[in-house]
Amino acid sequence: MVQGRAVVEDTGQKSSVRGEVKVMGGGFIGIDVSKGQLDVAFRPEGVHLQVSNDPRGIARLVRMLERWQPALVVLEASGGYEALLFERLSAKQIPVALLNPRHVRQFARASGRMAKTDAIDAVVLAHFAEVMKPEPRRLADEETRKLRILVGRRYQLIQMMTAELNRQSHSLAALREGFTATIRCFKKQIANIDKQVLALIQAAPELCAKAELLRSTPGIGAVASSTLLARLPELGTLDRKRIAALVGVAPFNRDSGKLKGKRAIWGGRSDVRAVLYMSTLVAIRRNPVLQDFYQRLRRAGKTSKKALTACMRKLIVTLNALIRHRTPWAPATC
Repeated sequence: MVQGRAVVEDTGQKSSVRGEVKVMGGGFIGIDVSKGQLDVAFRPEGVHLQVSNDPRGIARLVRMLERWQPALVVLEASGGYEALLFERLSAKQIPVALLNPRHVRQFARASGRMAKTDAIDAVVLAHFAEVMKPEPRRLADEETRKLRILVGRRYQLIQMMTAELNRQSHSLAALREGFTATIRCFKKQIANIDKQVLALIQAAPELCAKAELLRSTPGIGAVASSTLLARLPELGTLDRKRIAALVGVAPFNRDSGKLKGKRAIWGGRSDVRAVLYMSTLVAIRRNPVLQDFYQRLRRAGKTSKKALTACMRKLIVTLNALIRHRTPWAPATC
């Protein structure tokens, strides 16, 4: 039983009510996250309520969810505004899944919902949870969360420095000194973050062991290993097909009827894929197994782009096997 204001859906009609709202356990809950508030929708009851997105509002919502014991709670990734709620739900052992907003929006359109408001989005999320039943996601350990923040900040600094370098290349001579000072500042911050990342990994035995396994592979350096540890914690827990699809290097068919389309990669985690691409460029020169694989593909008539993408897939599958079996790289592991 819930006290307060709620919006109840009954046979498609919405009405505002005050008083007690009965919510059964074992249902599905969608939470639309914004900077200032959390819109919460329940299925199959059709209840909707709203709390503030701050420690007090989140604490109140988590207490409610502990009593109701839902089958699944789903959130969208919202640029970090969902982080505190996700952390509190995970700490209370409430099953929670973090969704890609693009997938949810496509589901809404397929369901015939073209309008978009916070309340509607919460209802769509709850419906998505009930129909699709996404796998709950576990909260990463504290060291991995810290590493993810540092790696994310490094990525931001690299992007800003690259933008400044591009502007500097065609700027007036009078502005060059300012650009140089800004770029120097970015480099200093990046170097400082690299030191923090190294210290964090060395202080965490589990991360340190995984980093050593990853760096045993020719082509994988400190930046690549830290990015994989931070942004791909699933490494070593999935099979070869799922890990390739998660990164976005698994080719998908585009065939329909008599049309035979080209297979192409799609989706995945772009920041991990960018680091993997740079590592693969090094690996096809220094890793004898990938070097031979790349050359065989080129001799078979594959374009350099297709051959390189295939090498990226082979490299991430190899790294996945190293972490799973806890063995350093050797030519036989590829």
